[in-house]
Amino acid sequence: MSSAADLVDVDYAVDLLVRLLAIDSVTGREAEIAAAIVGELKKVGVPAAAIRHDTANQRIPLPTEVGNLIVDLPGTRPGPRLLFSTHLDTVPLCKGAKPRREGDRIVSDGTTALGGDNGTGCAVLVALAKSLIQHKLSHPPITLLFTVREESGLHGARELDPKDLGGATMGFNVDSTHAAKLTIGAVGQTNWEVAIKGKAAHAGVAPERGISSTLVASVALTEASRGGWFGKVVKPEGRGSSNVGIFGGKDGKPAGDATNVVTDYVHILGEARSTDAAFAARIAQAFGEAFDKARAEVTDAEGATAEVTFHARAAYPPFTLDEAEPAVLRARKAAESIGLEPVTMISHGGLDANWLAGHGVPTVTFGAGQAEIHTVNEYVDIPEFALGCRLAVAIATLSA
Repeated sequence: MSSAADLVDVDYAVDLLVRLLAIDSVTGREAEIAAAIVGELKKVGVPAAAIRHDTANQRIPLPTEVGNLIVDLPGTRPGPRLLFSTHLDTVPLCKGAKPRREGDRIVSDGTTALGGDNGTGCAVLVALAKSLIQHKLSHPPITLLFTVREESGLHGARELDPKDLGGATMGFNVDSTHAAKLTIGAVGQTNWEVAIKGKAAHAGVAPERGISSTLVASVALTEASRGGWFGKVVKPEGRGSSNVGIFGGKDGKPAGDATNVVTDYVHILGEARSTDAAFAARIAQAFGEAFDKARAEVTDAEGATAEVTFHARAAYPPFTLDEAEPAVLRARKAAESIGLEPVTMISHGGLDANWLAGHGVPTVTFGAGQAEIHTVNEYVDIPEFALGCRLAVAIATLSA
C-alpha cells in the first residue's frame, strides 16, 4: 500500500538540490540562495503572500544580507501547527562549488566543499511544499523556516521572534546525514576570549625588560591542559569539551611583529561545550583561572605582570527532549511508516534546534544525505537524500 511519502518527486528534488548547491551562500550572504528558494516555492504553488523575511538580520551583530525566510502553509485539516526548519548558509569553503552527479552521489570538483550542509535541507523543504500542494495531501498548518547565519553561530535561530512561527507546537529540523537518526538533544556552548597585554622589549638586547604575552598564553594553556580542561573534559561534576580556536594578535593579524621583539599582545578565542550549561560555563571559568595564574607567573625583571582581560559568554543553550515528547513520537512513527528503524541520539555540535527548543518549540533533527561536511571531500548520498524528503512528507501528513 502506497503512502503520501511515496508521492515525493525525487527526480525533481535531486535536480533542485544540484541547482541550489551551485549558488554561493556563504554565511551572512544568503540573499541569492533565499531568492532562488522563493522563486522555486512560487513555482510549486506557494502564494507570494505566504512568503516573507523577518528582521533577524537587523539584530544579528554581524553583517547579514537578509533575515530568516518564513513560509506559512495553511492546513487542509485541523491539528497543531508543525515547524519544518533548515538553514540557508554554508561555510566559506563551499564558495565556488561546482556540483555534479556521480552515480548515487552529488560531489564537487574537489577544490571546494559542496554545501550539502545545508543545501539538502533547503531542497527537502521545497520538495515537501511541492508534494503537499501538488497532491493535495492532508496535513495540519505548517511553517517552513530557512534560517541565516547558522554556520557562524546559530544567529538566525537565536534572533528569531517566536511569534513569527505562528504558534508551532513541535519542530523538525533537517540538518544531518541519516534520516533514521533522530537527534533529540545537543550540547550547549560557552565562548570565551582573552586579551593579554604584555610589554615589548628587544629580544636580543634586553629580553628581561619585556613581558611576553605569548609566554603568558602558553603557560595558561598548558595549565588548563594539565588540569584536564583542554579537549575532552571528564570531571566528577560533569562532562564536556573545549578548544582554543584562534590564537592571534590585533585586528586578525598574527601575534607579534618580529622575532627580535618580545610579543606585547595576544588575543585568543576558545569554546567550551557540554549538555549541562553550568558545566560548559565551569570549563570556561577554568580557562580564566589558568590565564590568571599564568599572568602572575610571567614577569619582567622588576616583577611587573601582563594585563589579562578574560570574558566568557553563553553562545547557545543545550537541550534534551524526552523520548515521550510529541515531536519525538511523531518523528519516530513517521520514520517507521516508511520502513526505517529510527534511533535517537544526542549531538555534540550545536543546531538551530538548540534555539528553537529554547524558543518553546521542541525540535527533532533528522538527516538528508549530507556527508563529509566542511571538507573538500563532501558529498550528498542521493538515496539518503530521498529518504529525508520522504520522511518530511511522512511527518507532515501523519494522522493524529
